Amino acid sequence: MTLGRWYRALAGAMTMTLVLAAPAALAQGNQVKSVDANVVGEQTLFTIDLQSPPAQKPADFTTQNPARIAIDFFDTGFAAGRAQYDYAGKLLRGASVMQIGDRTRVVLDLTRTATYRTEVRGNQFLVLLDNVAPAARAAAPTFAAPAAPTAVAAARASVRNIDFRRGTDGAGRVVVDLSSRDSGINIAQQGQNVVVDFLGTSLPENLRRRFDVSDFGTPVQGMRATDASGNTRLTIEPRGNWEYSSYQTDTQFVVEVRPIKEDPAKLISGPGYRGERLSLNFQNIDIRSLLQVFADFTNLNIITSDTVQGNITLRLKDVPWDQALQIVMDAKGLASRRNGNVLWVAPKAELATKEKLELEAQQQINELEPIRSQVFQLNYQRAEDVRKMLLGITTGGAAGAAVPAVGIGGAAGVASRMLSKRGSLTADARTNQLFVSDIASKLEEVQGFLNKIDIPVRQVIIEARIVEATDTFSRNLGVKLGFAGQYNNARVGNTYSNVLPGANSDNGPFLSLPAGAINGTNPANIAVSIFNSAATRFLALELSALEADGKGKIISSPRVVTANNIKALIEQGTELPYQAATSSGATSVQFRKANLKLEVTPQITPEGNVLLDVDVNKDSVGIQTTSGFAIDTKHVQTQVLVDNGGTVVIGGIYTQTESTDVDKVPFLGDIPVLGYLFKNNAKVRNRTELLVFLTPRVLNESVTLK
Repeated sequence: MTLGRWYRALAGAMTMTLVLAAPAALAQGNQVKSVDANVVGEQTLFTIDLQSPPAQKPADFTTQNPARIAIDFFDTGFAAGRAQYDYAGKLLRGASVMQIGDRTRVVLDLTRTATYRTEVRGNQFLVLLDNVAPAARAAAPTFAAPAAPTAVAAARASVRNIDFRRGTDGAGRVVVDLSSRDSGINIAQQGQNVVVDFLGTSLPENLRRRFDVSDFGTPVQGMRATDASGNTRLTIEPRGNWEYSSYQTDTQFVVEVRPIKEDPAKLISGPGYRGERLSLNFQNIDIRSLLQVFADFTNLNIITSDTVQGNITLRLKDVPWDQALQIVMDAKGLASRRNGNVLWVAPKAELATKEKLELEAQQQINELEPIRSQVFQLNYQRAEDVRKMLLGITTGGAAGAAVPAVGIGGAAGVASRMLSKRGSLTADARTNQLFVSDIASKLEEVQGFLNKIDIPVRQVIIEARIVEATDTFSRNLGVKLGFAGQYNNARVGNTYSNVLPGANSDNGPFLSLPAGAINGTNPANIAVSIFNSAATRFLALELSALEADGKGKIISSPRVVTANNIKALIEQGTELPYQAATSSGATSVQFRKANLKLEVTPQITPEGNVLLDVDVNKDSVGIQTTSGFAIDTKHVQTQVLVDNGGTVVIGGIYTQTESTDVDKVPFLGDIPVLGYLFKNNAKVRNRTELLVFLTPRVLNESVTLK
């Protein structure tokens, strides 16, 4: 069964074209009295009034195409038997109520898939529909939004079981049993696979594996269940020609993958032919009689133009009938047009002339069709931007002001326009509205175009962490060495003086190699004096040492929120003045920035990841020079793909500096152990490390009425 026929069958089941039993012949314990719909804030409230509270919980399920919600009330009747209600809302088109045997079904007809919840209040059953469009992929239907987080971790939704069954006509049915009906579900076809994401839903360890279901004889060859950042992803792997549909009933989510059966009466264009094979062997047969043979073989209704004349000789064996028909038409200069099961065959020139006349007639009708006007209220796009898109204007026109209507010919820079020649439009920037005048078919095209582009843009918050870590170590060792002796001085008495040559002053050291200061801190000293028993000779030794060890960390964390594909910039820092020469020869004061800056452009991929074009600067004020302060710059610019909520290191700089300086007395400083008395030693070991982390998170769609 084709996808369209399956949807029509499902729609027929939901609208219940079955023969309904007479309500009077039933004796239900409850009755549906009336239904009503109201828009309350950001929700559409659909109320079902019952005669008494439902004895058991009504069963509900959804379909994606058409978008509908069905609710079954068991042991419940409906006095009218069947009724149709038209609401013409932006979300709720209408509703139908019908009694089927001993139950009553209520079907809500929606304009799109929407999240909803149900509750019972006395004799009323309420369905609360979210008016805000789902923030998931535009191509992927969303069945429900994740439930609000609770304080109890155990309340988090989870997948309880994954089952596979063979359905009718060789269809494969994947049944996922969930712990909560409010789990957010996104489903989309990706390449040859069908991918189902259960948002905010955990997956038990025993289900994180691949399921081989090739033995069931369905298009599905396997399934793979994985856990991705707190979400569950189920990848269904069909093969061959197939189509899929999905629906949810309470806590069960079902995906059906059905094989596509080719219609043998279908004409295939292009190099592939898949019709039933036949053999033909005719000598000088009339072309009209040969077409009758094809009509009998395919059960097609073939209409032949009066201008189709001539004979043909052919011998074809075991050839697809659609290929054989194409060979015959090419040989005689014929072409065909198919409408349902009716095939019209005529010369190519005749068909081309007819189609040209039809197009010209349609164009004349369009030129005579009355012009209508319609006002379109835009919510997320600017009216001026949309005006340019509809008219194909690439230059001219100032945004933000009311623009006069553009008629035939437009203005300079018109590439192609969606409106007809007679169409015109005006954009009002104050009310953000479009006033369009055109034929009815063009107004419908504009409406469809606006439905696709006037949607909320997804937003991303990007957080950067710039970590600078430093580890410094310095150690200085030094020595002073002196020799002194006593001598008699009648004027001053006993004094002491250096007795070794080279000493320039009394009591001064003979050898002075002290440890240097570090960061303005002087070293510690220890002195030892050795003298003889008569205290006439002295040996003075002074040791100095200083060690410094430092560790530091600077963490900068700029963060910014921006819309998808929109560049964002955030910076903080200092502007440093400096003197600059002008063209006149004078000097002027100008400024340079020493800033922390994050510049990023995010792009949300269809898989939910984020592609970032990022430029990060971490500048700081450096040393002062004669021309002003220097600026220490740290800069990284790159493009990186990151998971939603994931963290990636986009760059890092590691610097290590080691130095050892020794001042010593030649020869004496090289003596093992004793050589330390004749030298000083300064050792420095510094390490710096810079890391840049990025974490993007896709924000939930802003709650805005559309």
